[in-house]
Amino acid sequence: MKIPSLDLKRQYKNIQNEINSVVLDVLASQSFILGSRVESFEKSIVKYCGAKYAIGVASGTDALLLALMACGIKNGDEVITTPFTFFATAGSIARVGATPVFVDIDPVTYNIDVNKIASAVNSKTKAILPVHLFGQCAEMDTILEIARTGGLRVIEDAAQAIGAFYKGKQAGTIGDIGCFSFYPSKNLGAYGDGGLVTANDDGLAALVKSLRVHGSNTKYYHEYVGINSRLDSLQAAILSAKLKYLNEWSEKRRTVAAYYDEQLRETPVRIPEIMDCNTHIYHQYMIATPKRDLLKEHLSQQGIETVIYYPVPLHLQKCFEYLGYKPGDLPVSEKAANEVLALPIFPEITKEEQDYVVEQIKNFFTLL
Repeated sequence: MKIPSLDLKRQYKNIQNEINSVVLDVLASQSFILGSRVESFEKSIVKYCGAKYAIGVASGTDALLLALMACGIKNGDEVITTPFTFFATAGSIARVGATPVFVDIDPVTYNIDVNKIASAVNSKTKAILPVHLFGQCAEMDTILEIARTGGLRVIEDAAQAIGAFYKGKQAGTIGDIGCFSFYPSKNLGAYGDGGLVTANDDGLAALVKSLRVHGSNTKYYHEYVGINSRLDSLQAAILSAKLKYLNEWSEKRRTVAAYYDEQLRETPVRIPEIMDCNTHIYHQYMIATPKRDLLKEHLSQQGIETVIYYPVPLHLQKCFEYLGYKPGDLPVSEKAANEVLALPIFPEITKEEQDYVVEQIKNFFTLL
C-alpha cells in the first residue's frame, strides 16, 4: 500500500467543479491583481476568525515581513522567537535588520516555552514572535503579560494554525498582529503562494495595506518604502471557494488524529498532547521517538510517506552562526529535531490507510 503524507488530489477531486468554475471566472475577467475577489476573501476571513482587519499578501513569509515592518522592527532591535519552526519565522526578523533571540521550546507542545521568555527580554527587545506550531496555539496569556510589562509587540506566526483556538480566541487574533500562510500544503491552501495579515488596530492594518504595495496609498505616491506583496485574484478566488469547507476539514483531521491517538497510545512512540485551553487543527500529526530515523526508513520501505519537521533547529543553521549559538544551548529543540516525525494526515485519509500506518509502526518496534 502506498500512503502519501498529504494527498491534495483527493481534495481537488471532491471540489473540482467549484474550483474550475471560479478559476474560469477569474480568467474571463482578466483581473488578476488585488481587486474585488481579494477584498471579498479578506471580508470572509474577518468573518471567519473574528479579527477586525485581514490583508491578503503574496505569501506567509511576506506576512511575517510586513508585520515586522508595520510594528517598526528595525536594525538593532531584538525579537524573541522559537528555534523550532520553519525558517521564515527567523529569516524575516533578520531581513528587517533585527536580531532573532531564540528561546527553547516546551517539550510537550513544541511551542515556545513561555517560562523562559522573560529572562530573554532586555532594552533591545521590541517584540515577541510566537509560532502556533503544527496547529496548536502557544500559551498566549503569559506571552501577552510579558509583552504588556515590557511594552513589546506580539506578532503571531499562525501559518500552521488557521482555525485553531486558544481560550475561545482564534489563532492570529490574540496578539497585535497575526500572520498566515496559504502554501498549498496548509489546511487552507492556495494553488500557489499566498498569505494574510490580521490585525485589530486601525493603524497597523492601514500600514500593512500600504506596505504591501510599495508603501503607497495612492498610485505613484509613496509614504513609505514598502514591498510588492499582493495576493492575486486567482488565489483569492480559490481560497474563497475552499474556506467554506475549512471547519469540516479541521474536524475530519481531529477525527483522524483521535484514531491515531487511540491506536498508538500503548506503543513506544510519544503521541501529541493538547493543552486543555486549545483546539488543535492538526496541520501535522507529530509522533516522537529516539528511533525516529530508523522508523522513518522502515515506513518508507512499506510505502508510507512521513516528513521530518525540522531536522536542524534555527539556532544551529549556518546562516545564523553569527548569533553565537552552539549545540546544547537549546537542548529541548535539539532533541525534538532528532525525534519528531509527521505521520500522514489529511481529511480524506481512510481508516484502512491509518490501520496500515499503525500496523507498520507496531511491526517496527517488534523487530527491534
